[in-house]
Amino acid sequence: MAEDAQDSILIEPIIEELFIPGKATAGYDKILSRLSTLELFYVKESENGVVLLRVESRDIQKRPFLFFIIELGDNGIRLQYSIARDASLKMRRLYVIKMLVSVLALIPDAYSPSSAELFQHIDSAIDDLIGSIPPTYSALYNSYDSLYNEYKEIRRLNIELTASNKNLTVQAMQLSEENKELKERLKELETYTEESLMVKVQDWIESHGNTIDLEEFSKALHVPTPRIEQILNKMVSMGYIEARG
Repeated sequence: MAEDAQDSILIEPIIEELFIPGKATAGYDKILSRLSTLELFYVKESENGVVLLRVESRDIQKRPFLFFIIELGDNGIRLQYSIARDASLKMRRLYVIKMLVSVLALIPDAYSPSSAELFQHIDSAIDDLIGSIPPTYSALYNSYDSLYNEYKEIRRLNIELTASNKNLTVQAMQLSEENKELKERLKELETYTEESLMVKVQDWIESHGNTIDLEEFSKALHVPTPRIEQILNKMVSMGYIEARG
């Protein structure tokens, strides 16, 4: 097992090259100055242009294993890159071309590649990758994409409902406090002392032809009927009013 693992580590990667015609439209010193700020690359000036090197990984002997080199020269762009033997050739090729396009986007006024050749390589890389995707995977991805969009919509609605629920909770607490305060105020208003209730009874009798309807009076003042009867009996015994048979 250890020998098999060591053999797999020592397998050399595949090396591929691409060439795209192009030319510098400004001095290489300008290109070098512009690209030297890229942290992902080691950039240097060569005899015929500018070279960008990126080492992504090294082998056990510290030699570059995964890497790509971009040479911007008088005749064009030479792109050299390595591919691990257990990796996707098509995915690697598309990734490297994408990095090349990112570099060229930084120097559009200093280096001009052949648009037809560049677009042909991009189209070919994308077409190869799409062509390698089986129909079952495409159907699965479409289902995933649809479910992901539904998930994002549900998540958005959940956020809105959560915020709305918090607002409703706050409003419910405020209404509960207001209701409590109103009940307490109503209780105070509906609670009469014997003296004040006697005055109310006296006023009622005088304004209703010396009569009093217990139920009507109870509803008007929100006072229980038994208490009104108790007050009437007390007023009769004290001589404030006369009982009628």
